Amino acid sequence: MSLKTFGAKIFAKVVKSQINKWANKPIETQQKVFEQLIATAKTTDFGKDHHFDKIKSYQDFVREVPVRDYEALKPYVNKVVGGEENVLWPGKPLYFAKTSGTTSGAKYIPLTKESMPTHVSGARNAILNYIAETGKAGFVSGKMIFLQGSPEMQEKNGIKLGRLSGIVAHYVPAYLQKNRLPSWETNCIEDWETKVDVIVEETLPEKMSVFSGIPSWLLMYFERLQEKTGKNVGELFPEFDLLIYGGVNFEPYRAKFDSLIGRKVDSIELFPASEGFFAYQDQQGKPGMLLRLDAGIFYEFIKSDEFFEENPKRLSIGEVEKDVNYVMIISTNAGLWAYNLGDTVMFTSMKPYRVIVSGRIKHYTSAFGEHVIAKEVEYAMKKAVQEHGVKINEFTVAPQINPPKGLPYHEWLIEFEEEPKNLDIFALSLDGYLQEQNSYYLDLIAGKILKPLVITSVNKNGFKAYMKSIGKLGGQNKIPRLSNDRKIADALHQQS
Repeated sequence: MSLKTFGAKIFAKVVKSQINKWANKPIETQQKVFEQLIATAKTTDFGKDHHFDKIKSYQDFVREVPVRDYEALKPYVNKVVGGEENVLWPGKPLYFAKTSGTTSGAKYIPLTKESMPTHVSGARNAILNYIAETGKAGFVSGKMIFLQGSPEMQEKNGIKLGRLSGIVAHYVPAYLQKNRLPSWETNCIEDWETKVDVIVEETLPEKMSVFSGIPSWLLMYFERLQEKTGKNVGELFPEFDLLIYGGVNFEPYRAKFDSLIGRKVDSIELFPASEGFFAYQDQQGKPGMLLRLDAGIFYEFIKSDEFFEENPKRLSIGEVEKDVNYVMIISTNAGLWAYNLGDTVMFTSMKPYRVIVSGRIKHYTSAFGEHVIAKEVEYAMKKAVQEHGVKINEFTVAPQINPPKGLPYHEWLIEFEEEPKNLDIFALSLDGYLQEQNSYYLDLIAGKILKPLVITSVNKNGFKAYMKSIGKLGGQNKIPRLSNDRKIADALHQQS
């Protein structure tokens, strides 16, 4: 056992003990975070505007601070971007994480000296928790790759600006620097396809033990490795033990990954975003990620089916239930207050609190009142893929309201790696599994308001070409699983 491996095991036990302390006191932990946030921001512009000096309880907070999305918070953010201090949080942020918004154009998410360490500790603790749980630590002596955005940054009124993954690259601890790939120069390459080709060349000679990134990025990288060598990833890198991923549901990609790797490896799912590092998988082989209740984030939850009502009920962590779809609302030590992240979650466990990401509140299909969400289509795809032994690269779902003839339907645009032997039978299975998940959809099919779903096969690399055409290939960009319009579907049709 190397010294680094031995040290990792000791450190993992210490961190695991710390995690257990707050995880076993969830309500007390969140109350402490709430009080610290309110006290710290009391004299900011936002704190004064919302009477933080009078907030003594969660009920006071709900009364004084409405739920906002980025667009509604933008007047305050614009002040911060303009160089003003003490607006949302004391002083100025260390960074802005720049992301692309769907309605707001570019979004500038502040990162403060208080919030930045929680982004770093989230990934670190996920790995250390895995070591403590499994006893496996040999991978720390191998090479690790983290597929991420460029670490190069700009400056805006004295505040550095860049992609979150690129900003985090500046915080890789010294003891991992020699193990970390790609090189700094390669990480700075902006063109994603060029970058992946260079990463292939850099990693092939190395003893790689850990791969990390968004599944769609990793797929592109693994495919390039296989194209170049004719070997699967598990054969190329015998020391490869651990896959770390986040950003989208892994299940639709699992069969393709198993094929590309050629053997089973352990994996850790993460739930990071520019707004905070929210959760990580803390147990192998079971669904759900441990919600980080001690990381400077106060959580609220609104039932998804009530979210668009006039005054939906806001719930604290002690009021949530298992297997209910919630919109997650956050207040953070970066100055986001009752902020609608846009993600929906479901709790899989209450002791401790674990969640799965079920989708996006804006990413759904409800052209006919069915309100189908990402979790439901991903479940249906997972089951149909398993049943028919097919492999897919990517997919999205859109409504077809005005077909040339016949009833309207849901169109599933799928890029297959291996097509089913009978596409019609596969479509029927897929539709059946979706009906199991969504009773409204079932009723619409039974009532002959909709006909069963229709599959359109997308050309090889069609989704990649689409993302490239809109300037969103690579980075933190992901294909929405569902749309309530045909913008993506029509663009994919134009390629064929």
